[in-house]
Amino acid sequence: RQALEEMRALYERNQADVSEAKSGRTDLIFLIRFRHCCLLRNQRCLLAYLYDRLLRIRALRWEYGSVLPNTIQFHMSAEEVEWFNRYKKSLAAYMKSVGGEEGLDLTQDIKPPKSLYIEVRCLRDHGEFEIDDGTTILLKKNSQHFLPRWKCEQLIRQGVLEHILS
Repeated sequence: RQALEEMRALYERNQADVSEAKSGRTDLIFLIRFRHCCLLRNQRCLLAYLYDRLLRIRALRWEYGSVLPNTIQFHMSAEEVEWFNRYKKSLAAYMKSVGGEEGLDLTQDIKPPKSLYIEVRCLRDHGEFEIDDGTTILLKKNSQHFLPRWKCEQLIRQGVLEHILS
C-alpha cells in the first residue's frame, strides 16, 4: 500500500510537470524521466511480490490439500482465495483427465514411500475414516492405527494424524 501511495504521488507530480513542460519548460524533462523510471521500478517490485505470493499459494495447495486451514486463509485477500479456488479446480480437472475413470491424485506421495502401510497416531478427534475395502475406523485423539500410507498422507499434512516412526 505504501508503494502504491508513492506511485500515485509520483504520477501526480509527473502529470503536473508534463503540463508545464508542454508550455516550454524543457528543464523538467529529466525529472519527469527519473520519476517515470521510479514508477517502473516500483511496478516491477510489486509484480514480483504478487508473483511470489501466487507461487506460495500454489504450494499451499500441494502441501495442505484442497482445504486451507483458517489461520492461513485469514492472511489471504479475497482475490487470492479466489485464485486458490480456481487453481484447485483446474488441478482437479487435470488429475481427473490423466488417470482414467478414477483419476490420478498427483498430490499423494510427493516423496516416494518406503512402505505401503504406516503406523499413525491421531492428534485430535476427527470422526470416522473409511478405507477402500469398506472398513470404517474411528479416529479419536491419541488412538493408534496401521493404515495405508496413501489414504492418510493428506490427514498427516493437515495435522490430524502423526506418523509414528519405529
